[in-house]
Amino acid sequence: MVRVQLGFSPVIPTIASFLLAMLWALSVFAGWGLQAFCEGGEATCSQRLGTVAGVSGFFAVVAAVCSAGAWLLPSSRRDRRAFIRTISAGMLAWVVAEGVLFVGGMVVR
Repeated sequence: MVRVQLGFSPVIPTIASFLLAMLWALSVFAGWGLQAFCEGGEATCSQRLGTVAGVSGFFAVVAAVCSAGAWLLPSSRRDRRAFIRTISAGMLAWVVAEGVLFVGGMVVR
């Protein structure tokens, strides 16, 4: 097995991606988003938030694919620059997914 030589441990961006993924999943699937943005419990708010979560979900899928690809693609595992680009794209997509969910939740309110 060939190891990627980075100036930092590749575990650090991987854990960051995992934490962002958990935050997104808890916001969408565990009701954190509903609790934060639809306190009154009105049905239209939860429907609109569901639409926002769907849009955010597109970026979450891109983020998950990039994050997993950084570790699973042989070209990414061998080349330091490819790994950094792929894991960075995943982290950026997680941030965008979170941002869409937050901004969309504020608009839904």
